[in-house]
Amino acid sequence: MRSKGLQALVIAALFIALGALSALQAPGSRAGTGEDRIAGAAGAFLGTLDDAAREKAVYGLSDNERFDWHFVPRSRNGLALRDMTLEQRTAAHTLLQATMSGQGYLKAAAVIELERILGLLEGRPERRDPEGYFVTIFGAPLSGQPWAWRFEGHHLSLNFSSPGNELTITGPAFFGANPARVPSGPKAGWRALGREEDLGRALVTSLSSEQLSKTVIAAEAPRDIITANDREARLEGFEGLPMSAMTDAQQAMLLALIHEYVGNMEESSARAWMVRIGEEPEIHFAWAGPVEPGNGHYYRVHGSSFLIEYDNTQNDANHVHSVWRDLENDFGGDALARHYTDGHPHD
Repeated sequence: MRSKGLQALVIAALFIALGALSALQAPGSRAGTGEDRIAGAAGAFLGTLDDAAREKAVYGLSDNERFDWHFVPRSRNGLALRDMTLEQRTAAHTLLQATMSGQGYLKAAAVIELERILGLLEGRPERRDPEGYFVTIFGAPLSGQPWAWRFEGHHLSLNFSSPGNELTITGPAFFGANPARVPSGPKAGWRALGREEDLGRALVTSLSSEQLSKTVIAAEAPRDIITANDREARLEGFEGLPMSAMTDAQQAMLLALIHEYVGNMEESSARAWMVRIGEEPEIHFAWAGPVEPGNGHYYRVHGSSFLIEYDNTQNDANHVHSVWRDLENDFGGDALARHYTDGHPHD
């Protein structure tokens, strides 16, 4: 990359920011190691369930249900918030808080709130359900043992895996926002995922004409993220401008954009990711569509180990889809695969 010294300084600054974000977590949510805390929160949630609720919420770790993820309004397997008691809802939110940073949890809550707002804007609140978000546990949540869980509904699909004695792996992690900017009402102007757009646009508009010619991969943005809800994120190759072709200031902007996504994770997972990102041989930034605000646009940040996709084209460019993919360990990846081959095929 152009400046390893700058990159190290920026990553150090991002670590400081991660520490500030972790302070936003719920009181008591940071006791113990990340893995112990998350497994404990999952166990506490399961402890609130009766047999009927447990039947809905719990699947085997090797069940294919774990890979059936999506972000559209559809029927899902798991235990819905609408079907939970107050105690169960509280435990479910405590688990989500333990698995994410304060920033990530607040964004998830904002996406759920947008479901209510969208129903009012459409004039059919019965079609949008802010309680239609489901918790699904895969395996037994014990510290040091492999297990996974998912929190999913319209415009949210947050998948977490704990291979055992390793940091929790996050991915796929999808956040959407419709409307991207609330057009009217008490929350007019509110943008639940505004920084994702602003940081990407700040970077693309900082580029020279020569850099821009390499960055823009299409005059028109695609209608959605390209990898969709594929079980494995695959792209034909790297496109766009390599980080090594950016100025120091632009590199810092790209790392800030990456951190906006990494910063949604629980602190120890986020720190581990920033180390991995610092070891990337190259990172590419690509853009599609006009760079001026108000137009449909798409960007991608692509490294050897991770992929970010962001698309805002639907509803007159007021409808965001964004996703973080771990290209090596989505759904636990090789770490959980090793568990299956080591004699635990039916967990």
